Amino acid sequence: MDNHPIQGMMRTVMESMKEMVDVNTIVGDPVETPDGSVIMPISRVAFGYAAGGSEFVAQQKVNEAMDHPFGGGSGAGVSVQPVGFLVVGNGNIRMLPVDANSMVDRLVDLTPQLVSQIQGMIANRKSRQESPPPMPQTME
Repeated sequence: MDNHPIQGMMRTVMESMKEMVDVNTIVGDPVETPDGSVIMPISRVAFGYAAGGSEFVAQQKVNEAMDHPFGGGSGAGVSVQPVGFLVVGNGNIRMLPVDANSMVDRLVDLTPQLVSQIQGMIANRKSRQESPPPMPQTME
């Protein structure tokens, strides 16, 4: 069996999938906004592949050297689901999720900003406590 029919089917499907697999499917082309920020769409991609076949014994004598009839099929599928947008600009990198139910992702994204604001508030409070109160002015 030099070249079995299922090999041809599998080769065709694999070549088609190879054409579909591209880095631009997962990370889209960047878009620059007027303010200089760069936005890149991010997607989740899943591929699936299946192939199968069978040879059938002919009604003739089994001892004869002959090719058996072949029946088979193959298929592939792809699922592309948008995840969010990566925004790079103003010295920040942020992930803006597409899913409306991604409150946890949003909290994780905002954590560095929240920590820096709390640190700033603490520093302001300490500087006020350490500086002497202003002297009352007397009117003459």
